[in-house]
Amino acid sequence: MEQKRKTDLASLRALIRQRKRWDMLFGVSGLAALAVGILTLVALFTDMALTGFGRLDADFFTNFPSRRAGQAGILSAWVGSILVMVLTALVAVPLGIAGAVYLEEYARKNWFTDVIELNITNLAGVPSIIYGLLALGLFVYTFGLGQSILTAGLTLALLILPIVITTTREALRAIPQHVREAAYGCGASQWQVVSDHLLPYSTPGILTGVIIGLSRAIGETAPIITIGALTFIAFLPPLPLSVDEAGHVAGLFDWMFSPFTVMPIQIFNWTSRPDPAFHQNAAAASFVLVFMTLGMNALAIWLRYRLRKNIKW
Repeated sequence: MEQKRKTDLASLRALIRQRKRWDMLFGVSGLAALAVGILTLVALFTDMALTGFGRLDADFFTNFPSRRAGQAGILSAWVGSILVMVLTALVAVPLGIAGAVYLEEYARKNWFTDVIELNITNLAGVPSIIYGLLALGLFVYTFGLGQSILTAGLTLALLILPIVITTTREALRAIPQHVREAAYGCGASQWQVVSDHLLPYSTPGILTGVIIGLSRAIGETAPIITIGALTFIAFLPPLPLSVDEAGHVAGLFDWMFSPFTVMPIQIFNWTSRPDPAFHQNAAAASFVLVFMTLGMNALAIWLRYRLRKNIKW
């Protein structure tokens, strides 16, 4: 009996040593894969920064594109990107949050809502060029919005809408059920539970999803090219109530129907030229675009941290 116990103990120790070796092997493999990804990203980012750093001056941000590489700038591109992102956020954020709240808190669980949830999940994986083709037929030709900032904002809003809905639903699901039960026990209505408890508590997760969606949208090129964004533009959208040279006063929303370009389009235009000086401009613009994306993600992390500190269950 004692011999059998010692044999079983030895077998158990051997099995544990074997599992530990497999765990160590898996950990080393994961670390190596992570290192390859991070080192590749660092190498590409460093090369891009070193190539384009010499062009990062005030003139680069305040000049319009030019046929002369040394005089070319990204003024129209970064202004267009900001305006498109503003419209994208104004459309996608309210619709996405409202749709998520309805599906999670109000909709009955039946085959209809299952179909909606399945389609939202599938739409999150649809290639962005499909959204561009949809916008070209719907917004440009059917609604007659033209190749404008409004069309671009609506297109990118459709692109990130599934992301906003999905992340908002996950943030709502993360709230403990006893928060809802306590509010209902105090006589609160369903809307009071949602507006006074669920949305404030889920705000950090919602903001994170919104910023991640906008970070994806700001770098999209295919749908913007499809709806007809300009590759060379040497003017800015009109300011509200501004007066042009002909004495025409711009309306409050005229800028929404103005032709536009964005940072990815400008980068694509410069990289397609054979002159190495334009490639330097493209590297500098790419550095600015990456910095904008990283800034948006850093803002999401900071907001989530600050808001979670104020949450008390």
